[in-house]
Amino acid sequence: MSEPPKLYVNKPKKAQLKQSRVMMEAQSSTATPSSSSIGGGYGGGASTPPPEVPKQSFVRRYKFFLPLILSVNLAVGAYLFMRTKKKDIAVEEETTTDAPSTLTPTPSTSAATPTATSVTESPTIAQVTRVRKPIPEQQQREVFKWMLEEKRKIKTKDPEEKKQIDEEKTILKQFLRAKSIPNI
Repeated sequence: MSEPPKLYVNKPKKAQLKQSRVMMEAQSSTATPSSSSIGGGYGGGASTPPPEVPKQSFVRRYKFFLPLILSVNLAVGAYLFMRTKKKDIAVEEETTTDAPSTLTPTPSTSAATPTATSVTESPTIAQVTRVRKPIPEQQQREVFKWMLEEKRKIKTKDPEEKKQIDEEKTILKQFLRAKSIPNI
């Protein structure tokens, strides 16, 4: 009977496999010289299959990929986390530079304590209104003209919508006809 395939701890190199194959052929030809004439003569002896190399598991074959994938995944996660964190910090810096002159207290800010803040309350606490430079009157007139043109292009489907758009157009026309435009 033939031997079962050997299980190797480490994969043998091709040169070692060839040496073991040659040694097995030599042993089989010296042990049974009459079997070479009976077996057909191929290989010089009884036909024994060469020892098969056992397959290693996926993790052992590619053991250097697992740490690489984990480190890349960690790096991408840290990058995304820090990128969103930087955006939050930039928004907070903008509000803190304008804070002394533009903050308007809300009822929730006076009632909330610093220890009781949470993620869900933060949008209601940090309501900030910005004071912007006044728009020149000529630019306001141009904006009103553009708005009137856009209102004229709108196709309405029902009479209620048409009525609302007509009212908006009359208001815009009044602003354009006026000598002075109120500040926005």
